[in-house]
Amino acid sequence: MEQQIIRILTELRPEFDFNQNINFIEEGMLDSFDIVNLVSELDSTFGISIDGVDIVPENFSSVEAIKNLLLKNGAK
Repeated sequence: MEQQIIRILTELRPEFDFNQNINFIEEGMLDSFDIVNLVSELDSTFGISIDGVDIVPENFSSVEAIKNLLLKNGAK
């Protein structure tokens, strides 16, 4: 799952290395527009629908945070 998340992030913002263990939001790697696109791609890739209340910056701050969000919303 982590590799799929990294692939999606890299396709979205190829200029950044998402393998780093840093906060993607605080480092300016993802902005609100990126998160909207990311949610759409994650929903499509993992066959889920991320709940609107879960679309907050802290859920997109790292690969681990995104993975936890996906699992919470039913991804396998």
